[in-house]
This record gives sequence, structure tokens and C-alpha cells, in this order.
Amino acid sequence: MPRVSEEHLERRRQQIIDAARRCFARKGFHETSMQDVFAESGLSAGAVYRYFKSKDEIIAALATQTTVTLRALMTELIRAEPLPTPDRLVADLAEHMTAQSGPDGMLRLAPQAWALALVHPEAAIYVREAILGIRDRWQEYTERMREAGWIPADADVFAVTTAIMGVLPGFVLQHLLIGDIDPPTVARGVRTLLPYGPSSS
Repeated sequence: MPRVSEEHLERRRQQIIDAARRCFARKGFHETSMQDVFAESGLSAGAVYRYFKSKDEIIAALATQTTVTLRALMTELIRAEPLPTPDRLVADLAEHMTAQSGPDGMLRLAPQAWALALVHPEAAIYVREAILGIRDRWQEYTERMREAGWIPADADVFAVTTAIMGVLPGFVLQHLLIGDIDPPTVARGVRTLLPYGPSSS
């Protein structure tokens, strides 16, 4: 018999990840069982366990996948010419996140992953790596702002990076839990607080 192609294996792996994401978004990490994932994916236990030994491995794969997509978008935006102003960058990223915030959306998993990382050492490793990866992108952006003269030459890049990075997690929580905030709103706030660079209006 012919060997199963890598493409087929990757499709099956993605099928499991997508099924788990839908379950997690609806029921949360703790309430979702592997049996739920089997049912949602339409696959047998053996088929799922061929790719993932546990629910935690699926969570790690989801965290990695989500981060890769967001980091790729951030890299593209941050390295664009001309350099986007902070409000424009935040607005574009917030738009991307909002598009992922539906009932089965990836964004709904972020706060759950943060909470899980506080009590689950293995999960904390993956979540920490994901957060540090995003922070690296923000640091690159801060360095570009300094080079452009938007912030002082002697600015504490690390301090600016950590401060501006906090904007989007705050947006995520308010968008998901309160629902009265959208990308243009957070962009206006950032533009008021960080009026660097040319006007982005």
C-alpha cells in the first residue's frame, strides 16, 4: 500500500486542532474532554492519539499556531514603509483579533490560555514562549520608532515595549467580556496617548 502523504497527515492534524479549538471556545479548556474532541473531529480515539498524546499537547499546538499567525502579521506591518504610527498598527492588529473573536474564534482561547498558564507548569512554558515572541515584535517596532525619531534617542526601549504591548491584551479582555470597544476606539485612545510620527488620520 502507498505511504500516507505528508499533506494528508498535516490535513488530519489540522482537522483535530480545528475540532479542539471549536470545543475549547464553546466549553473552555477544563470542561472539554478528549471524547469531545473525538466527536467534534469525527475521528476515532486512536486516530487522534496518533497526533496528540493529550489535551495539553493540543492546547500547546493551538497556542503555537495562533502566535505564528499573529507574529507574521506583526512582522509584515512593523517592517512596512513608511513605518505605521502606533495607532495605525494597533488598529490593524485589533481588526485582525476582532475577526477571530466569534463563538469558535481563536481569540476566545487567549484568556483561557493565560489562566491555564498560572496553574499548569507545562502550559506555562508554551504560553510564555508565545508571549515573548509577540514581545520581540513589539521591541522591534519600538526600536524602529526610536530610529525614526518618534521617541527620544535615550528612551528605555524595554520599558516602552512592555507598556505598548499591554494595550492589546486589554483590548481583548474588554472586547470579549464587555463588548463596548472596537478597533477604532482603541486606535483613537492610542493616538491621543502616543501622538508620534506623521498624522495617521
